[in-house]
Amino acid sequence: MDSGCLYRNIQPEGKKQIIAQMDFKKCNAMEGKIGVVLNISNFERKTSFFGKPTSLTVSGQLEAEVMALTFGKVYTFGPTFRAEQSFTARHASEFWMIEPEIAFAELQDDMDLARDMIKFVLQYVMEQCPQEMAFFNEMYDKELIQRINSVIESDFAKVTYTEAIEILEKVKDKFQYPVFWGADLQTEHERYLTEQVFKKPLFVINYPKELKAFYMRLNDDGKTVAAMDLLVPAVGEIIGGSQREERADVLEQRIRECGLNVEDYEWYLDLRRFGGTHHAGFGLGFERLIMYMTSMANIRDVIPFPRTPNNALL
Repeated sequence: MDSGCLYRNIQPEGKKQIIAQMDFKKCNAMEGKIGVVLNISNFERKTSFFGKPTSLTVSGQLEAEVMALTFGKVYTFGPTFRAEQSFTARHASEFWMIEPEIAFAELQDDMDLARDMIKFVLQYVMEQCPQEMAFFNEMYDKELIQRINSVIESDFAKVTYTEAIEILEKVKDKFQYPVFWGADLQTEHERYLTEQVFKKPLFVINYPKELKAFYMRLNDDGKTVAAMDLLVPAVGEIIGGSQREERADVLEQRIRECGLNVEDYEWYLDLRRFGGTHHAGFGLGFERLIMYMTSMANIRDVIPFPRTPNNALL
C-alpha cells in the first residue's frame, strides 16, 4: 500500500475518534442535488429522471444543517464536485470533504472545533504513522515534522479580514495579485500572513459579504459576514466555515442579492421560520489535509484517480 492510500485510510479513523468523543452524529452526504446550488460554478445536466434540473453536489452542508437542528452535532464525509476551470496544484474537480455542523454555536465555537480537529488529526497521524512521517520528512521536506509539531503545540492567531488587508497593503508590491478591501485573498497573500507575519496557523474572520455565500450570517455592520478561513503555513487555506444566518428575513434578502431563486430555498428558509436557532459549521478538504501532512505539492499526487478539467481517464 503506498503512503497516499495509507493516509486516506488512517486519517478518517482519527476524525471518527474526535467526532465520536464530541458526540457527533454522521449524516450521509448527498452526491446529487435537485435544483439547488451554492452560488458556485456547477456543471448541470438537465434530465427528466427527477422531473427537474439536477446537478452534482458541491457540499452536504445545507442538508447537514437540517440534521444539526435535530441532533445537535452532525458531520458529513463524502465526495463533492466542482466545474471550475482551475488548473492549479491545489484544485480538483472531485474531492472529499469533512463538514461538521453544530447547533447552538457561533463563529468562535466553529473556530474552536476547527482548531481542535486539526490538532487532533495531526497528533493522531504522528503517533500512528511514525515511519511514514519520517520518510516524508527525509525525502520531501526536512522541516515537515517540525512544522506539524509546531501546529500541534501552538496557539492559533486570529485577525479580521480588514486587519489582514491593512497588513498586506503595506507590502503589496511583493504580490502578483492586487490587494485592496473587497479583494479575495489569494494563496500568496494567505501564505505571507501565516508564514511571514504570524508564523503560526491563523484564522481570518469577517469577510466582505460579496466574497462569501448567501447562508453566512450578516454582521451588524451590514458589510461583512461571520465567516472564517483557517490558514496554515506552506499551504494557505485549509478550512472554510461560518456561522449560518438564522434570521429568515435576512437570509431571504441575501438569497435575492446573490441572484438565486428563492423558491428553490423555501425548505431552507423554513428551518428558520419554524424553530431554528443559531448554528455554525465548516468544510475541511480531505485531500488538502493530506497534502499538508505529506508535503506533497500537487493534489493529484494524493488522489488515487484524480479528476480535473479535461481529465477523467479512470
